[in-house]
Amino acid sequence: MLDTLVQLDKELLVYLNNLGMSFWDPFWLYITKQLNWWPLFLVVFYALYKKISLKQLLLLVIVLALFFVFTDQMTNLVKNTVQRLRPVNDPEINELLRINITRKSWSFFSGHASNSSGAIVFIFMVLRKYYKHTFWLFLFPLIFAYSRIYLALHFPGDIICGYIFGCMSGYLFYRIFVYANKRYHLVDKQKKNVFG
Repeated sequence: MLDTLVQLDKELLVYLNNLGMSFWDPFWLYITKQLNWWPLFLVVFYALYKKISLKQLLLLVIVLALFFVFTDQMTNLVKNTVQRLRPVNDPEINELLRINITRKSWSFFSGHASNSSGAIVFIFMVLRKYYKHTFWLFLFPLIFAYSRIYLALHFPGDIICGYIFGCMSGYLFYRIFVYANKRYHLVDKQKKNVFG
């Protein structure tokens, strides 16, 4: 069963990767770098600043930093335990791929997927009561993680498992944020009830 899933995962990766065209390569190479998303991060930070107090914002930054440390360490633990080759390094399929970039680290599961999906779940849970269209934020982890498939750096299964872990982790740290808000009686800028 597992062997069948792994084989299907490889076949799907080869198919999706080969949908790419050289015209789009620079775009996806740009998209896959976290720092190139800074305009979105600034907009999100400003949206938070407009609605929550400075104490809440500081708490959010601290809890989000802890989330990233936790998620990174867990992702690396799983990668070093499973030791799945990245598609670009897999001798069974790498000659079938369009390769633009290589990495030597392990593939399963995707840190890009776990970090981006978890952070967006966390931010979404905070902002949803203030902004009606906050769900659009979920486009970020979808596009961001798809860049890893386009560039043959991750299999679809790596992305899906990264999403699952990231969403659970993001929700866990959101609950920690809510607990800390209640514990320290922090309120938002609109002077509503205790946050959460």
